[in-house]
Amino acid sequence: MASADERGTTPRVAVAQRAKPPTDEIQQRYLERAIDEINELGNELLALGDELHVPVLGSGHPLGDVFLLKHRPTQSEIREGVAFFGRAGQALLKSLQRLDVDPLSVYGTNCFKFGTEEPAQARTWLLRELHIVQPKLVVAMGDETVSFVNALGFPLSRKLDASQPGELQRFTPTIESLVTPDVDTSLDEQPKKTAFWNAFKALGAWWAEQPPY
Repeated sequence: MASADERGTTPRVAVAQRAKPPTDEIQQRYLERAIDEINELGNELLALGDELHVPVLGSGHPLGDVFLLKHRPTQSEIREGVAFFGRAGQALLKSLQRLDVDPLSVYGTNCFKFGTEEPAQARTWLLRELHIVQPKLVVAMGDETVSFVNALGFPLSRKLDASQPGELQRFTPTIESLVTPDVDTSLDEQPKKTAFWNAFKALGAWWAEQPPY
């Protein structure tokens, strides 16, 4: 996931050279398409916004292996228009570093982009993000996020169990999931910090088992 200072800037992608193997060229095309589709979604959201309704766009790698998801944007995210800007993003970045998880392989977003839209509209946008990013793991933060994901109707998906924080669950045949407490409400009190960390640290073991290619 991009740092807070980067404000979710989408990385520039160089055009693949002919000398590269075909698999690299194919991956390059997937990445370029994902960048285009993420930018298209972002432009649509920005067009719907105004001075009182600012969309909070996802941040990170558009083909990230890890998809961090929380329920609603905070005021700091709304001010900057970028998901995970502020305390939660900094806490998660430190956590990823502690777990040796590459932050550049992470994408983060909220279920609600404005915080005021109808759930049906918010589900449409989140479904698009999931289809674009095609993550290997979805980290659902908080009970409300779990309920929102369970209502998505994502193809071939199973219901997530909010009562099993820190345990890997199967979301679809190709995507696993990890449930944690809500990071936004876990930053002030030590017991809540500990509960979040105890659940989130399972990401490190999952990451370590992924093949390096």
